[in-house]
Amino acid sequence: MRTDFDAIVIGAGPAGSTAATLLGRAGWSVALIDKQDFPRRKVCGECLAASNLSILDALGVGQAYRSAAGPELTHMALLRGDDQVIADLPPGAVEGRRWGRALGRETLDTLLRDQALAAGVTLLQPWAVQGVRGGAGDWHVQVRAVESKEWSSLRAPVAVAANGSWEALPSGLARRRTRRRASDLFAFKANFRGAALQEGVLSVLALDGGYGGMVLAEEGITTVACCVRRDRLEVCRRAQPGLRAGEAVESWLAQACLGVRTALAGASRQGPWLAAGPLDPGIRLRGDDALFRIGNAAGEAHPIVGEGMSMALQSAWLLSAQLLELAGRGRPPRDAAASASWQREAAARYAAAWKRQFVPRLRIAAAFAHAAMHPATSALGLGAARIWPGLLTRGAGWSGKTRDILQARTASPQTRLLSQSLQPQVDGASRTKRHDDNL
Repeated sequence: MRTDFDAIVIGAGPAGSTAATLLGRAGWSVALIDKQDFPRRKVCGECLAASNLSILDALGVGQAYRSAAGPELTHMALLRGDDQVIADLPPGAVEGRRWGRALGRETLDTLLRDQALAAGVTLLQPWAVQGVRGGAGDWHVQVRAVESKEWSSLRAPVAVAANGSWEALPSGLARRRTRRRASDLFAFKANFRGAALQEGVLSVLALDGGYGGMVLAEEGITTVACCVRRDRLEVCRRAQPGLRAGEAVESWLAQACLGVRTALAGASRQGPWLAAGPLDPGIRLRGDDALFRIGNAAGEAHPIVGEGMSMALQSAWLLSAQLLELAGRGRPPRDAAASASWQREAAARYAAAWKRQFVPRLRIAAAFAHAAMHPATSALGLGAARIWPGLLTRGAGWSGKTRDILQARTASPQTRLLSQSLQPQVDGASRTKRHDDNL
């Protein structure tokens, strides 16, 4: 088993697989580690905004995504109690990539992981990370096979954390708070078949003590996802003492929102409710990090804006662009001192680019989330949206759903360089899409 690499990526979700693919295509030797086998379900709203379609095309999965995902999302609905307001979603900036869609993580993650394998990446799955030691230029990662209990120690000058929100690294580099608070948010998700949900509409739920969403994804499956405050969850469980937490939440959603009640009236749930938490929205990235962070390991937005997967894909792209540019599009230096020097510069540049790209989204998401969870502000917001539905369209645009980082005028030279190096994949996918549109 090979143990010496140019880079080690921890986590094979959208962020980790994207970074591993981009580095692997540039000639780096990469180890990609994930403790779970694929395909697997995740607590995720599963919407992917139009701003990511260029990245999917560049990675070579754009056509597969279009073939598998649900209908194009052209409208959004704000639901509160018995009321709702429908508005247009803002279209993406790139012709042929105007609208986002929803696709289950069990499908998307597998597509992205397979691209990493095609790029020559060494995949360790299911393998669990047991320890992370060292620093920039000389990382040592201890891993254990989940099924066989085999152990190994991997070494690389570059290490990338792409682990999820609830999977802190054993090194203690990503500690989570443990104090219980009434305002803690817990995420829930379930899939339903036969739901009466309008095609092409992304529904956002404003709830007393939570927020959520409903969307039609692939193969006629409707995804219902929500975040619930700890105090509201306790009320739900006391009201339904014989039900599991997810089932109690489902009952509450139907009681609290006419739109949910109508959509799920004749539907059947496919499998159990998934749950995770508490959520910890905010920034975890620092400019002086020795361990590079992407996806939720770098920062997490309130899921109300559905930008989690966007931040995963785009942060992986931003980091890869910096690493490849500073390494001269070659492999990183193996000398620890030299490697640490250019990695410090890469970390500072990446942190600056990350903050420009994502901090506004985090702030907008936090404002929307807190407004949706409180009756007075959510009623005010619904009333304003009823008078001016375009307010919802503007809000979706503010959250970053239309900004294509490969095409934006403000794209960094590093991002443009990486985009140009993958132009055959981008152009080929675009030509295929235009051809399909003419059939």
